[in-house]
Amino acid sequence: MEGLTGCAKTGECIDILTELESWYSRENGQYLLAGTRTAVDRILDTAFGYHLLQTGCTRGHALFAASPINHRIYAAQRAGEQVTLLALADELPLESDSIDTLIAHHTLDFADNPHQVLREIQRVLTPQGQLIIVGFNPHSLLGFGTRLRGISRKSLWHGRKGVSQSRLTDWLHLLGCEIQDTVRLGAVPLAGRGALRRWLMRLDGWSNRHNLPGGGLYIVHAIKQVSGIHRPRRQWQLRRERLIGLVPKPTAAPAPTPFRPTRAGVAQQKKSSEGK
Repeated sequence: MEGLTGCAKTGECIDILTELESWYSRENGQYLLAGTRTAVDRILDTAFGYHLLQTGCTRGHALFAASPINHRIYAAQRAGEQVTLLALADELPLESDSIDTLIAHHTLDFADNPHQVLREIQRVLTPQGQLIIVGFNPHSLLGFGTRLRGISRKSLWHGRKGVSQSRLTDWLHLLGCEIQDTVRLGAVPLAGRGALRRWLMRLDGWSNRHNLPGGGLYIVHAIKQVSGIHRPRRQWQLRRERLIGLVPKPTAAPAPTPFRPTRAGVAQQKKSSEGK
């Protein structure tokens, strides 16, 4: 990922957000961002609902322009021109089962606890909600280069291994999300100028069309298949039910048994009348 560490060394970027935004503003970043938008647009064409949320580390890369959903929320940790909600990815101030489509743009890549972030994303998604996860693939040429740069303590990638596609697949299955498709981009890192760069772009385009493994970016499309979260009943409701169970139900008084004289009783009655 050319340019990420250089940004940190020159002091132009002071944290993950600004450094990642700086990388995306460069030529290689713009190339991958354009491919990401194209892939996400295809998914959004069939993603309907009332509410869309995008989370991530950047503030100016909205990926939901092609969405038919009108209510769109851009959540980030810092204010920006396109940001409409300031929030942490692992503590979203949203109700459970409230978001129809969610785009996680590098949300897991730089999280201290990516599994917890994914659980929070799953929580706010509605049943049958659409989930789009964009992440860097650590098992790629791009990922290998970032790990080398991560040796430096000033690097954006220092101490971060990223989330592999296989691990992400396992986590999604555990959370009841079914993967629909995976798109891979940037298998061939671009370098050089002129004819060399054009040849690398054609080679990368061929790799993208055939969706070959090893892409520097993966875009995973999944659907939340589990039912809505069962919210526990309030304590006063449970207490009321327990109290009702302790009160004995009134029972009806037993009906009087009709008098039916027996043979012995009739004989005794006759003897009494004869004696008189």
